[in-house]
Amino acid sequence: MSMSRALVRELVRLGWPVLVAQLAVMANSVIDTIMAGRYGTLDLAAVGIGASIYVSVFVTLMGVLLALTPIIAFMYGAGHHADIGEELRQSAWLAAALALISLALFAYPEPFLAIAKLAPALEAKVRAYLHVLAWSVPASLLFRVFYSFSTAISRPRTVMALTLVGLALKVPFNWVFMYGNLGAPELGSTGCAVATALISWIVCALAWAWCWFDSGYRPYRVFARWSWPNAKALGRILSLGLPIGLTFLIDVTGFTFMALFIARLGALYSAAHQIAANLAALCYMLPLALGNAASVVVGQSLGAHRPARARAAGLTGIALALACAAVTGACLYGFAGGIAGLYTADAELRRVAAGLIAFVAVYHQFDAVQAVAVNVLRGYKRAVVPMLIYAVALWGVGLGGGYLLGLTHIDLAWPGLSALGLSPPMGAPGFWLAAIASLALASSLVTAYFLRVSRAAQSPTPASA
Repeated sequence: MSMSRALVRELVRLGWPVLVAQLAVMANSVIDTIMAGRYGTLDLAAVGIGASIYVSVFVTLMGVLLALTPIIAFMYGAGHHADIGEELRQSAWLAAALALISLALFAYPEPFLAIAKLAPALEAKVRAYLHVLAWSVPASLLFRVFYSFSTAISRPRTVMALTLVGLALKVPFNWVFMYGNLGAPELGSTGCAVATALISWIVCALAWAWCWFDSGYRPYRVFARWSWPNAKALGRILSLGLPIGLTFLIDVTGFTFMALFIARLGALYSAAHQIAANLAALCYMLPLALGNAASVVVGQSLGAHRPARARAAGLTGIALALACAAVTGACLYGFAGGIAGLYTADAELRRVAAGLIAFVAVYHQFDAVQAVAVNVLRGYKRAVVPMLIYAVALWGVGLGGGYLLGLTHIDLAWPGLSALGLSPPMGAPGFWLAAIASLALASSLVTAYFLRVSRAAQSPTPASA
C-alpha cells in the first residue's frame, strides 16, 4: 500500500509538468487557427492543411527520438550519469539526420498535395507555409532531445517552463509576421510558419543554454567533449526509436484517413468529426502525461534493478489513467450537447457533434489505457510488438472497419443495432464505432503484453519477446 501511494505521488509529480507542456503545444495550434481565421478564409485553410501535413511528418520523426527517454531513464536509475552525455551527443547527430529528411519532404511536398487536390491559390499558400515551417524542424528535434533527457532524469519542470516561454511568444510573433507590424512584411498564413520557426530556435537555444549553465545538469557531462557519429550507439537508439516512430505514423495516418473518409459525407459531418477529434486529442493529453511519467519511473526502476517497482508503476499508471478517464467520459457523455455548443452556434452541427461526442466518451476509456500501457512498454524497451498491434488494430479494425460501417451497405444484423437507430451505412458514427473497437483491441493486447513482459522481468532469467 505504501509503495502504491508513493508511486501515485511520483507519477503525479512527473506527470503534471508534462501535461502543462503538452497543453502549451496544443495552444500554439489553437492560436494559429484563431489568428489565421481572423486574417482570411484562404489563409485559415492553408494553415489547417499545411499543419496536418507537417504533423504527419514531424510526429513520426519525433517518435524516433522518444527512444531516448527509456534509454536515459535506465542509465539514470543504474547510476551511470556520466555516460548520458555521450548518448545525447549521438542523439543530436540523429536529430540532424532526421531534420534533413524533413527538409527534403517539405521542400517537395507533391505527394501530399496530390492527395489533397487543392485549388492553385490555396496550394501556393500551403507550399509557402511548408517551405518556411521546414526550418523549424531542426530546432524542434534538438529540443526534443533535451525534452527526453530532462524528463528521463526527473526534471520535467524545465521542459514545462521552456514550452510556456514559447507559448508566450506565439501571439506577438504572429501579430508581427502575419499582419506586417513593426516593419515586418505582411505574410498571412506564412507568417504563422515564420513565427513558429523563430520560436522553435529561441526555445531550443534556451534549452541547451539552460543545460550549459544549470549545475544540476553538469553530472551528465553533456558538453564534456566532441563526439562523431557512432554506428553502434545510433543503431541502439534506432532499434527502439524506429518502431516507436512507425507507431506514431500509424496513429496519425489512422486519424488523418478517418477524417478524409468522413469528408466524403459532406461539410456537416466533416465539421462534427473535427469537433469530436479535437476533444479526443484534448482528453488524450492527461493519460499521455501519465504514460510518459510511468515510462520514466519504469526505466529508472529497471536501471536500479527493481523490477517489482517497475511493474507496480505500470499498473498504478494504468489504474490512474482509467480512473481519470471514467470521470472524463462521464462528463463528455452527460454534457455532450453543451460541449458541442461551445464549438458552434449552428443547431444542426451541434446535434450531430453531440452524437459523436458520446462516442468519444467511450473511446477515451480505451485510449487512456493504451496511452499508459504503450509508454510503459517503452520503459521496458519493447516497441516492435506494440507497433504490430497498432498496425492491425488501427489500420485494420479502425480504418477498414470504419470504411465498411460508415460508407458501405452491409447487413451486419447486429443484435440491438436497430434499437440504436443505426443501420449500415452508419456514416460518421460508424467510423467512431470502429475506432472504439480498434482501441479496445489495442488496449487489451498491449496491456496483456505489458503484464507478460513485466512478469518475465521479475523472474531470475527473463524471457525475451
